[in-house]
Amino acid sequence: VRMKFVQLLCMKPGKLETLFQIPFCQKQFPFMCLATSTCLHSKKKKVNSYELVDQEKYNNLVSSVTSYKTSAQTPETIFEEDNWLYGPPKQQKRPVKAETKAPKHWVPLINPNKKIPLLNNDSNFPMKIPLQENKTKMPSVTHILQQTISPQQAIYLERWKQKMILELGKDGFAEYTKNLFLQGHLFHAALESVFLSEEIVTKEQREDVTVSGYLSSVERVLKDISEVRALESAVHHEDLQYLGLVDCVAKYRGQLCVIDWKTSEKPKPSLKNTFDNPLQVAAYIGAINHDANYDFQVSCGLIVVAYKDGSPAHQHFMAPEMCSEYWNKWLLRLEEYMDRN
Repeated sequence: VRMKFVQLLCMKPGKLETLFQIPFCQKQFPFMCLATSTCLHSKKKKVNSYELVDQEKYNNLVSSVTSYKTSAQTPETIFEEDNWLYGPPKQQKRPVKAETKAPKHWVPLINPNKKIPLLNNDSNFPMKIPLQENKTKMPSVTHILQQTISPQQAIYLERWKQKMILELGKDGFAEYTKNLFLQGHLFHAALESVFLSEEIVTKEQREDVTVSGYLSSVERVLKDISEVRALESAVHHEDLQYLGLVDCVAKYRGQLCVIDWKTSEKPKPSLKNTFDNPLQVAAYIGAINHDANYDFQVSCGLIVVAYKDGSPAHQHFMAPEMCSEYWNKWLLRLEEYMDRN
């Protein structure tokens, strides 16, 4: 019967009208009825469970669920297709790390030729060597750092200076810098009095509003300092020919350090906020180690930033490895200064 039905469908188009007439269908196919559905068997159609849901209420949800299909692509097939279309990816070369510039004339931070006496001088009175006149022609650490600052840092300093002049005027700015220098000088003098146990002077200085805030700021740090070896003492590097004035050399939590006391109006919670101060400390350490006036060597540093409002000072300890890194940077700055002069 099915073959006969197919043969009739293949007849000329004019014959199809006769095919769909009811008398003809009954005569040719008494046991079949032509239906518009393509399903010729009586198997019950499966009902989608989502069709039972209220379509109007959950229209968006139902359409998103019923229309969702999982992609057959995987990361592997995507890579294969990409390779087929564009070829294998080119492997980029890793950027070559810039080599650290080494000083032309390298001098070790620790002096290998310095002889340390077996019995160190444990005198309670710290060393305080004044600057000698015959050595004043040597450049100081502070001067060298000022003359070799980076162009970017120089721009920032100049912008800050111009901004302060606009706010205070030239005379006001000069008075402002003079007061900053005076505050730093009084703070260092007060610390020296503390270390020398000059109780009467310390009491007077504690009552001074200019200094009292700074002393309160470093009060916690002073508890960790012992065995002061030098205070406001001149140092010079015999080989590299530069000099400086060290604030303090003492033990900080059991380790001998060059200690640099700083005052600041803004918080400096990290070492990078102190700009060139680590280079200054490293320069002083190297000078002490190569200065015959000192019968000891130092390998650590400490920068203490005190605040006028009495808030706790920030203390930045420099371990021997860090001091060595900043020592190399200092040597480069020293070479740059010597080349310019």
